[in-house]
Amino acid sequence: MIMKNSMLKRTMYTLLAAATTASTFGGTLLATGTSVFADFEAGNFNITNGVYNHSPNGGASIRVNGNTDQPLEQKTFTLYKIFDAENAAHNESINYTFVPEYEQAVKNVVAQYINSNGGFGDVTAPVDASQITEYIAIDYIQSLNEHYVEGAQADQELNSSYSTFRYFIEDLRDEIKRLGVGGANYTVQSAASDNSITIGGLDYGYYLLDETSTKGAADGDDGTTAPDWFASALCMVDTANPNAEVNIKSDYPSIIKKIQEDDLDLNSQEVASANGWNDIGDYEIGQTVPYKYESTICNMNGFDSYYYAMHDQMDSELTFDGKSSVKITINAPDGRTWSVPQDEFNVSVRGENQTSNAALDTEDTFMIEIPNIKTLIDQNIQAPAISSRQGEYDYTGYSVTTEYTATLNDTAALDTGRPGFENDVRLEFSNDFDTEGLGETGYTPWDTVVCFTFKINGLKVNDHDNALEGAKFRLYSDAECKNEVYVKLAANNEDPGVSTLNFDNNDIDHVTPPTGDEENFDGEKVSVGDQGYIVINRDSLGGDDHTGGTAPAEAVEMTSDADGNFTIYGLDQGTYWLKEVDAPDGYRQLLDPIQITITPTYDSSRNDYIEGEGATDKTLVQLKATAHVKAFYEGETVENDTDLTTDVADGSASIKIVNEVGAKLPVTGSNQMLILLGAGVALMGGAVLVSRRKKTANN
Repeated sequence: MIMKNSMLKRTMYTLLAAATTASTFGGTLLATGTSVFADFEAGNFNITNGVYNHSPNGGASIRVNGNTDQPLEQKTFTLYKIFDAENAAHNESINYTFVPEYEQAVKNVVAQYINSNGGFGDVTAPVDASQITEYIAIDYIQSLNEHYVEGAQADQELNSSYSTFRYFIEDLRDEIKRLGVGGANYTVQSAASDNSITIGGLDYGYYLLDETSTKGAADGDDGTTAPDWFASALCMVDTANPNAEVNIKSDYPSIIKKIQEDDLDLNSQEVASANGWNDIGDYEIGQTVPYKYESTICNMNGFDSYYYAMHDQMDSELTFDGKSSVKITINAPDGRTWSVPQDEFNVSVRGENQTSNAALDTEDTFMIEIPNIKTLIDQNIQAPAISSRQGEYDYTGYSVTTEYTATLNDTAALDTGRPGFENDVRLEFSNDFDTEGLGETGYTPWDTVVCFTFKINGLKVNDHDNALEGAKFRLYSDAECKNEVYVKLAANNEDPGVSTLNFDNNDIDHVTPPTGDEENFDGEKVSVGDQGYIVINRDSLGGDDHTGGTAPAEAVEMTSDADGNFTIYGLDQGTYWLKEVDAPDGYRQLLDPIQITITPTYDSSRNDYIEGEGATDKTLVQLKATAHVKAFYEGETVENDTDLTTDVADGSASIKIVNEVGAKLPVTGSNQMLILLGAGVALMGGAVLVSRRKKTANN
């Protein structure tokens, strides 16, 4: 069972033979002399600029090379000298002798291995540690070598990560710690420019180097300890004379996240990544938002199983589209690919499937988990075997592409413009070789992308600037007005099951959505104007962005209120056509739609987004909007282009839509004629009245 969120063991042990060639100084062979190791075995030392030297008399050194893009800074190591080493005069032979501090640990582990294997040479099992002599110990360790060579300077090939020797060294390291024997502790304050460190001034000997880096603060480096993404390493064997040089195997994967922007080349802004993949995008409410992880495969040799899980944290304005939207592809460096079947990975979503929610971290919205990616690669895409080391494969250049989608939901209407809606990912991976990958795990740093949405504030007036109520509008994505951009009322105050959104307050900041009541996100009642409308992108209707799909039952025409206002929430960048379909009573309808173009300007470094920058002018730099209006009055067609007033903070563009006041049609005759006609009518009426009174009197 994989253990999560626990202190990382960070064990990296390198068995080093800093055994040496014969080195002369002044014509005299450099002797090993008395051990200088005793002077620093219990000390704590800082490595600065990649170097620490113990003694000018020590002729050996150990150089550790870090992996590319994986700094050695803040890593810590403990060094143990297991054997003294002495070379023959002409380097044709090398001899090892016990270092007293570690003699008992070596004897204990050698005896354990001899007994478990039923004996060794003339040594019959069972054998007690006290019976293990120096010769027996050295000969037994040499018998574990997969690549036997003679002499002090002969090249020594690496032993396999799955060799008995590897497990022997792990057990020796554990026994040293169990006995409480100390060593020299090193903290890397700064590495050399080539990301290496060198421990110099050592006596010739056989050294065990154990990485003891510990987990840092909850989300990374606290300045004194290694961050979460430090991984442990396998033991390595390297004999050099007079120096040992090893490449660290504490390898860990990396992950980056991308969002796909579908609007290219607006305002001459080309999306920095191919096919629109970058760190910044903008969308309509209801639109499908594509996301992608690009992650690497590290050196998994030494693990029987390798855990690989992608933890995703998205803002509440984004809704994960579920496991069916997830596609995982493993890529080989030679161009081969393999699509991972859905039954080979798990997806845990917060609030769903409570059994697997145990795997979710506190921050997670959902998690995509591959329990053993090593086996998937070994069996299905087959990394090339390393011929000299049994069971090892070359994973160089292998990578994983994970794609999924989310939907920008209605609550995004509360945060048009800045700060945008963020989505983060980090990768959890195996980093404990001692348990063959079934133990503790590490994390990469979070990587973040952001998306935005916008709104239009409409104001309907006449040419005397008086507000007009009752004008009706529809929104379209094409000039011919065939593809309607459907909208719905922003909220339904009569339905307590519908979340109430405060669209009257432009100062609302990033918030958490309600859970089915009529309280706002701060726990207070909020009001909703009747003239707030939310876009329904056709992705949510079975269509494709602005085409296809089924017209939703909740779609409505937009109507200006008593103050002439209406607002459209959740718009993408691009061009829309706003058509007046019914003018207020007494006014002439605008026959041609108004063309509105929304153009945001983003930071030119669209692949370098940093969490939180969506709330600043670093990412969404400015917002521009224009309107092209065509009207027919007094027998003439009038067209004009206008720069709309915008507010980049709330992502709004404001437009005033004008209806001309109409004049009465002309009449014939004169005012005097009207007076005479009126007088005649009055006289006729009087005569009729007198006649009726006379008849009444006679009766």
